[in-house]
Amino acid sequence: VQLQASGGGLVQAGGSLRLSCAGTGRTFNMYIMGWFRQAPGKEREFVAAIHWSGGKVYYADSVKGRFTISRDNAKNTVCLQMNSLKPEDTAVYYCAATQNIVVVSTSSYDYWGQGTLVTVSS
Repeated sequence: VQLQASGGGLVQAGGSLRLSCAGTGRTFNMYIMGWFRQAPGKEREFVAAIHWSGGKVYYADSVKGRFTISRDNAKNTVCLQMNSLKPEDTAVYYCAATQNIVVVSTSSYDYWGQGTLVTVSS
């Protein structure tokens, strides 16, 4: 599976962005898809994940209620809708794929996209 993330940019606090991740490969729908982020000088951290069918989703506490993850297996895409953005959401955002049920750990993921930068100004 190859992944390509897009949709990052500069936005003011309180604004919204929608990230997309396009995957290649016929087995895309067999993977749990996750979003992680890494701020300068910090470790990469879990943001959200979604199961194969989209029936189960997970969120980090810091984004719960503001971010929504979704997927379209017919189009091999997973999206992260980010609302009410805060300066502390500034980071490079990565999409990733795993067949491991432990979805919050970076070490569980086998495939990573290249990252897209989100900058939230105050």
